[in-house]
Amino acid sequence: MGSFAQEWAQLKSGPGGGMRLAGAGDGGGKGDGKGDVQSSKAAWTAAGSAVGGLSGDTKKALSGLETGQQGLGTGGGVESAAAQAEVYQSWKTYLEKLSGRCTALQGALERAGNDLLLTDDNIRGLFVELGKQYQDTPAVGGEGK
Repeated sequence: MGSFAQEWAQLKSGPGGGMRLAGAGDGGGKGDGKGDVQSSKAAWTAAGSAVGGLSGDTKKALSGLETGQQGLGTGGGVESAAAQAEVYQSWKTYLEKLSGRCTALQGALERAGNDLLLTDDNIRGLFVELGKQYQDTPAVGGEGK
């Protein structure tokens, strides 16, 4: 398997762009070489808005988690209380990072819609940078219990 750039060039060089959507039948299009799939600023903005909504939902979940945590202590030598506090902290960290990731992705999707005139490389760069900043988090908690 070659580099991303090589594979992308190969896909773009084939007939009809070299790609077909699953279930699209035997080519389907109008035959004018323009293709039937189109991109619009509205579609990118809607995708960004949906991801932004996930960020808001994540913040609500975090607020509920924090509310549920109030009044719980880790003292008294109760191992389950200490374990619960560790689980709480791991989820709090995860939800905070997830919310940040959604917010960053929202911005990237909306910028892509605003910048439809950018080259493929520029748009790809937006998402590569996002991937570098927000990598999946490793499992946390429970190791010492």
